[in-house]
Amino acid sequence: MIRTLHSCLLILLLSPTMLISTTHAGEAPKHDLVRRSCVHASYPEICLRTLSSYGAAASTPRDLAQAAVRVSLAHVRRASEFLSQLKVGGRNCVEQMGDSVEELSKTLAALEHLRRGADFRWQMSNAETWVSAALTNEDTCLDGFKEIDGKVRSDVRRKITNVARVTSNALYLINLLDDQSRGKP
Repeated sequence: MIRTLHSCLLILLLSPTMLISTTHAGEAPKHDLVRRSCVHASYPEICLRTLSSYGAAASTPRDLAQAAVRVSLAHVRRASEFLSQLKVGGRNCVEQMGDSVEELSKTLAALEHLRRGADFRWQMSNAETWVSAALTNEDTCLDGFKEIDGKVRSDVRRKITNVARVTSNALYLINLLDDQSRGKP
């Protein structure tokens, strides 16, 4: 009798756990890709926050890298619009953001047309180079605002820092994709 009672209690205790694990099992792989990929990104919290909505659409590391570049591109465009509306300083910064838009657009096109074969290494190298160049543009953008103090510089710094962080995460995911294509863990 006591054994039967213990067995029933054990089954009751384990049932919700088994139900939860089986309920999420079908949903988990795509969201797990985002979680697994973002855990070692330069800015993991930002990576998870900005890419979690792509979980259903990003079923491969390549899809996720493309999503990260799209996020970066959207942030660069918003920052560029903000900078172009400022009345003080930053003309070089606006130009650099324009260059970043171009470089990230080329990166996205390269990732969308990425194919295994002879050109794969060359395409990956180009994508990594373009995202690195966009990141450099973002890092040097604030130079035009050195003479400006106060809220404007603070707002610019916040926007550019945010752009640099999502771009850094995009570069990480592209490098991860490259590493996986070479069979590296």
